[in-house]
Amino acid sequence: MQLEFYKYQGAGNDFVMIDNRSGFFPKENTQLIAHLCDRRFGIGGDGLILLENDSETDFKMVYYNSDGNQSSMCGNGGRCLVAFAKDLKVIADKTTFIATDGLHHASFEENGLVSLQMIDVPAITIKNDHSFLNTGSPHHVQMVEDLEHYNIKEEGAAIRYGELYGAAGSNINFVKKIDDTTFRLRTYERGVEDETLACGTGATAVAIAMNATGQTDATVVNINVEGGKLVVSFDKNPNGFTNVFLKGPAEFVFKGTINV
Repeated sequence: MQLEFYKYQGAGNDFVMIDNRSGFFPKENTQLIAHLCDRRFGIGGDGLILLENDSETDFKMVYYNSDGNQSSMCGNGGRCLVAFAKDLKVIADKTTFIATDGLHHASFEENGLVSLQMIDVPAITIKNDHSFLNTGSPHHVQMVEDLEHYNIKEEGAAIRYGELYGAAGSNINFVKKIDDTTFRLRTYERGVEDETLACGTGATAVAIAMNATGQTDATVVNINVEGGKLVVSFDKNPNGFTNVFLKGPAEFVFKGTINV
């Protein structure tokens, strides 16, 4: 089978995109998905995303990690899928779509950045050395002073596979404060099982965790990731964190075909 694909990236978080509105893609073939995401033998990507029809919204997002397994929400992937939908002329400058964690609204800014509404976060668990919250995907957030030289893959894997989160595991975020509104982030992503250049749900989790733990009073937080810059905004109220938005670049890289 000859498969047409598109490649997009958001702050270095890269994805294989497939227009599956006709339903042709073999969605249960985890080996094929892992092969397509393989950086040596396939196309290469942190994940694969299918754009599908939905009866109540503009489209449906189906996300797979690079290991081939369907996964929870991916913020940068969602923003890239919005850019893909616009390039396919499925949408214009605003959209509503459905993903595994529910309904999402998104829009394009004048500077070309994509702003994506994330789920509300009603609760956050705060411990002495870390925080845990779900922003569409589970996230462990931990501050590290020497972030530049920290062994993200080794330390991230130790927490991800440790007793703290059981068999399901968690994404692991290591953070350093830059100033009152800016934080640097490096993320170990489950399913990729390595550090990625950016993580949208991770950036969202870090911004909220930094506010919840008193590291910042800001409700618009700048997150410097390895692949660029993201901005997270939210409202803080007695019900938790609402009106949460993730904003950043979502760029087309290339289009091609591959025999599978």
